[in-house]
Amino acid sequence: MDSFRDKGVLITGAGRGIGKRLAIGFAQAGARVGLLARSRPELNLAKLEIEHAGGTAMRICADVRDYDQLTRAVGRMTVAFGGVDVLIAAAAVQGPVGPLADVDRKRWIETIEVNLVGVMNACRAALPQMIQRRAGKVLVIAGGGAAYSRPNFSAYAASKAAVVRLVETLADEVREHNVQINALAPGGTYTHMIDEIIQAGDKAGHKALEEAVQLRRTGGTSPEKQIRLALFLAGPRSNHISGKLIHVNDDWRRLEDANIHPDSLTLRRITKPQVEEPAASGIRPARAARRIAGGHQKRE
Repeated sequence: MDSFRDKGVLITGAGRGIGKRLAIGFAQAGARVGLLARSRPELNLAKLEIEHAGGTAMRICADVRDYDQLTRAVGRMTVAFGGVDVLIAAAAVQGPVGPLADVDRKRWIETIEVNLVGVMNACRAALPQMIQRRAGKVLVIAGGGAAYSRPNFSAYAASKAAVVRLVETLADEVREHNVQINALAPGGTYTHMIDEIIQAGDKAGHKALEEAVQLRRTGGTSPEKQIRLALFLAGPRSNHISGKLIHVNDDWRRLEDANIHPDSLTLRRITKPQVEEPAASGIRPARAARRIAGGHQKRE
């Protein structure tokens, strides 16, 4: 496992769910973590858990929809921790559940503002110092609907597909500055969003409701798997990987030594093998990269 000792890691949506899990994981790896969320009580609890385990964390109460608040957050990280070495954009909301013809229009738009504009604001605030320093990592948490249809969750699915394309675009913009940005699909996992699906009942659709009940019962993807992938993508072993959508269940460890085809693990539709196999590596191209829009298995 890569060491992140004394690295400044800013995590949006760190008060609960996947954001909080990743914050705890990075703190355990030695990072100095900036916990950013709207709920002060949740931030207090997350900070307490990290510090009781011997980690270092700072609370930043902010709304990702407000760019000025995020620039101030980056400023606080710079003063306290020397800057933002890693940005993890995990803040997201489920949004309205149900057919588009029936959902609340304002809530639909608010979902885009949090899930997409919030990611843009976070990247816009953190990237300048990474570019100046010629080093930095950005991880954006993707989710269900990023690369497949997700009926009755149109706002969430559209926002997550959009952030993946944003990741691909930004990766090309900052590639020459030695900054890498990727999207991480964390897999189906139990968070407060699962409870929201269950509460929505029939509006969510039979299949989504059934999957949510199952996730609440089993817990879904373990935090350890999500943390391991996040640490890999935020560390030096992934410096050759940028602009990709990588699922926690992908065979991502093989990517460390692979020459990745430009169109693999993206939203593009292609039929050629997605990973160019290096000599004597033993990597199977189709196995090493499966993320093709419209052609892969549906996974949260």
